[in-house]
Amino acid sequence: MGNRWFSLRKAGPPAAVLASLIVIWQAAVMLFGIEDYVLPSPLDIAKEFVSVAPRLFEHASATLGITLLGFAAGSAAGMLLAALLHLVPWVKAGFYPLLVLTQNVPVFVLINLFVIWFGFGMMPRVLLLMLVCFFPVAVAMLTGLTQADPKLVNYMKMIGATKRQLFWRLELPGSISYLFSGLKIAASYSVISAIYAESNGADKGLGKFIQLASNGWQTSRLFVGIVTIITISLLLFGAITIAEKLSVRWRVRSDEEAGR
Repeated sequence: MGNRWFSLRKAGPPAAVLASLIVIWQAAVMLFGIEDYVLPSPLDIAKEFVSVAPRLFEHASATLGITLLGFAAGSAAGMLLAALLHLVPWVKAGFYPLLVLTQNVPVFVLINLFVIWFGFGMMPRVLLLMLVCFFPVAVAMLTGLTQADPKLVNYMKMIGATKRQLFWRLELPGSISYLFSGLKIAASYSVISAIYAESNGADKGLGKFIQLASNGWQTSRLFVGIVTIITISLLLFGAITIAEKLSVRWRVRSDEEAGR
């Protein structure tokens, strides 16, 4: 009961501010007679949402699918890369600067190159998402792996722990909170990157939906796309936050059981 009341108290202020802004927005459009193609009212956007719901669901499903695929593949690559860079010092010395350089290539250049090399299928979009997602995950996890308590590291070495045991029992568990921070950043990037990739040659997805609405000056439909993108981003962020809390509880429970 206490936790539920605390959650309601935290959600109340932002919900009240958001509701107030929507009311002000609706009143301003009605009061000043702003045309729909300039700034549609929240009520017009809601009506447009209902009218395009079946088509919107189809495009949103395509975007969600490509986002989850690219996010999962990119995050997995980031985690493996972080472990490799941490365990093999010469690999880190040789490849880490190159990884930083890859993040300085503009996204629109990358997607154009991938389209030239792999055509207009799904492959270029998945590759772009992987490149966008793997770097924050790799950097966050690599930072976590290097933050192990030196006293515990020395103690484990004194009792004969191998490098492998040190990694699995101390360094990897200690990097989990850092890893989730990277995953949250990657999740936000992945949705935006998927939208951008879909606007370059895709026949389905929210990127294509927004592009068509923009070409037709359908401003209400543009806002419908924006609201859907924000909703998907929040759902992904929320799922990762829940996974992080479950991970923390599992670790605490494991530590308690180990201490008995």
